Amino acid sequence: MTRLSWIMPWAFLFASSHALGGQDSLKTSGSWSGVVINSGCTVDEAFAEAPKCTDDVRGAKLVFYADTTRQIYDLEPQAQAVGHLGDAVTVHGALEANTIHVSSLELLTSIGLPVGQKAPAFSARDQFGREQTLESLKTSHGTVLLFFRSADW
Repeated sequence: MTRLSWIMPWAFLFASSHALGGQDSLKTSGSWSGVVINSGCTVDEAFAEAPKCTDDVRGAKLVFYADTTRQIYDLEPQAQAVGHLGDAVTVHGALEANTIHVSSLELLTSIGLPVGQKAPAFSARDQFGREQTLESLKTSHGTVLLFFRSADW
């Protein structure tokens, strides 16, 4: 009985660490919008749009600053990002730990709707948790929608 009571905790520890160890290799596919910067830049410098973040620094890797989440990700392979230092882009690929395995990269040429184009129907929750739609926000004088990506005051 003593031998069994000694083996059980080790077996549990091995099984737990093996199960949790596999979680590090989970990949999440998706797309992220942000800016290609150099690896010598911090999150705070990228957020402040410091000029040093878009300097072509010898030996620095190109990384991706996701401005909506204020995170910096490594980009692999680097070839997709070459020539895009300082560009606003959408990166498509798989996120594994802190690295985006890039399948494609697109330049962001515009944000939002062109002036005069009608907004598509939508529904979203407001700051009070109430569902709002384009129809519920319309007034006789028109509607102005403002999407603010991040507030860090």
